[in-house]
Amino acid sequence: MMNAQHLFITPDAALQPRWREAFADAAAVKDMAAAAACSPGLIWLSTRLPEWKDALALCAKQHAGVPVVVLDLQPNERSALQALRDGARGYCHALATPGLLREVVVAVRHGGVWVGPELMARVVGAAHRALAGTAAQDARLDILSPREWDVARAVAEGATNKEVATRLDITERTVKAHLSAVFEKLGVRDRLQLALLFAGEQRTGSSPAKV
Repeated sequence: MMNAQHLFITPDAALQPRWREAFADAAAVKDMAAAAACSPGLIWLSTRLPEWKDALALCAKQHAGVPVVVLDLQPNERSALQALRDGARGYCHALATPGLLREVVVAVRHGGVWVGPELMARVVGAAHRALAGTAAQDARLDILSPREWDVARAVAEGATNKEVATRLDITERTVKAHLSAVFEKLGVRDRLQLALLFAGEQRTGSSPAKV
């Protein structure tokens, strides 16, 4: 039985150089029959695999509890939503950099969902609009500094880091720093959870007045 921590399921059963660079303990198989003989910690499923959607469902049976990330050479919202609806924990470009692939792993293994910043922004925005005003304000929001609150609110409304930086006239690096602090203070794992937390937020203007 193959015990590679990262198992890539792709038609040619070949590991791309970026995949090898990202994970020293990676292996590749060409189909679900070969995958059945493996014991991975995380599965990367290529959409180049014929009937990849059926393969995704089969992963849940063959490897119960093992997170699956779908890799797509042409990422699109429809396929992303389909993958997540069918149980994938992540969806990203098949040509993602080694660094980005490792970021995906961190998010997924901490219980989050990874779909890429652009798609996440659309999903987050939709969730915020759909749920706005349906819940009471969460008291945890009061522990944020004024600037953290501004950043969190913008992200919860669906803005990307770049858009937040432009809106608040700060750098993207500063946005990331504030967002990390926000996640830690609020105990949320990702942008979608942040949007849900803000869904019942009733304040309409700027951040709360604090000293």
